[in-house]
Amino acid sequence: MTSVFEAAGGAEGMRRLAHAWHVRVLADEVVSHAFSHGFHPDHTERLAAYWGEALGGPTAYTEAYGDESSVVRMHSGNGQHDEMDRRAIACFDQALTDTGLDGDDRLRAVLHDYFSWATTVSMSRYHASADDVPANLRIPRWSWNGLVQG
Repeated sequence: MTSVFEAAGGAEGMRRLAHAWHVRVLADEVVSHAFSHGFHPDHTERLAAYWGEALGGPTAYTEAYGDESSVVRMHSGNGQHDEMDRRAIACFDQALTDTGLDGDDRLRAVLHDYFSWATTVSMSRYHASADDVPANLRIPRWSWNGLVQG
């Protein structure tokens, strides 16, 4: 069976999606605040590698940039931000349209579900402090059936 990563266009599809999402969030008056202090110049490439790995692609993010703990720490210690999360998800859904990944209902749904889960669960566990994030977390994997356990 084809992985979600492959169905979304592989590494190039992830790069297009990450770029489209990044453009959308920088234009959003609420979500752009998360980037107001700057961001890594390779943010889009890193994001594409992260999403690719999470969606069944190669371990490019882990091999080049770090583990899940480092990603979660970047998103932790900022308090709750439900409105920002909702808007980031809306930007993601719009990016699916921008990149043509909304044409297949099953693919669109699984990508939306992954991003929503990652935003509101995986990246939102440690509101109080990034110091609370455990070491050596692995990037969660997501399949056509949702979170892969184990």
